[in-house]
Amino acid sequence: MDKKVFIVAELSANHMNNKAVIIDTIKAAKNSGADAFKIQTFDLNQMTLNTKDERYVIKKGIWKGYNHFELYKKIHLPWEWHEFIFEECYKQDLLCFSSPFDLKSAKFLENLNNPIYKIASSEVNHIPLIELVTKLKKPVIFSTGAALENDIRLFIDTARKNKNKDITVLQCTAKYPSKVEDANLNNMTKIRDNYQVKVGLSDHTTSNLTSIIATSLGAQVIEKHFKLNNKIDSPDSFFSLIPKAFESLVQDIRATEKAIKLKVHDEKTLFDARQNLRSIFAINNIKKGEVFSEKNLSVMRPNLGIHPKYFEKLIGEIVPFDISKHTPINEKVLKSINK
Repeated sequence: MDKKVFIVAELSANHMNNKAVIIDTIKAAKNSGADAFKIQTFDLNQMTLNTKDERYVIKKGIWKGYNHFELYKKIHLPWEWHEFIFEECYKQDLLCFSSPFDLKSAKFLENLNNPIYKIASSEVNHIPLIELVTKLKKPVIFSTGAALENDIRLFIDTARKNKNKDITVLQCTAKYPSKVEDANLNNMTKIRDNYQVKVGLSDHTTSNLTSIIATSLGAQVIEKHFKLNNKIDSPDSFFSLIPKAFESLVQDIRATEKAIKLKVHDEKTLFDARQNLRSIFAINNIKKGEVFSEKNLSVMRPNLGIHPKYFEKLIGEIVPFDISKHTPINEKVLKSINK
């Protein structure tokens, strides 16, 4: 990750169990300006129990009525496809990394030289997983969607205990899609200030606004769900961006970076603008020996004479030499009356 905002296109469930769709999605992510392509890696049997028990049926939210096992089965990305996904991203000069959801998956990803580990918000209390990935000494990203303050602190403490210094915490609202007013972006800056870590946003809104604001507040990572087109039908598709919308997001983030970049404003860089400032002028012909007054001096545009702060100093002083009407009062006049 460099100093510009690191923009991640999240595939999630939008693969449709189709290799061709994945390849086209990777290419579309690259062409849309993404810096990275993220996938999710889990062993279905390590995710949840394969049971019809009513306790394993989701009771609320967008996936209401789904059996946990059946939902994750639909989302699951085959492990045997991971290597070709990493290779395809490499061909496109697009960084690829993954979110492991269990220890077996993390070890599998390490064998593929996964460069960054993302801990999903649903894994905030999965301390064995957090212990494992932070010990790998690779960049770790943590999403706060389901996290309480104690979870955030425990994650950061665990990473630091394992001497992992490359920590990024993403503010996340675990609603799909989430509303702009629920983004809680000040929590992102609070985490940065309290824990001295890099921060960013896992953005589940359908607007660019939250990512733009997050960028202006110092986000270093922005993550958005990404799909190839509107024909994609998955548990994530309805809040995922198509390439055109993602490209617009990238452009807005890059423009925001330019807008907030601190620039030194000295006289040289502001020369043209400062020509429209005011300075002191003679508004009538003034003879040597007369007295400067508001009848023969005024503060006018353009900026060709001395600073208006000297106006009151000049009033009442003896004119040192003839000055023609419309002449800017210069430093020579000021030095003459100061003798």
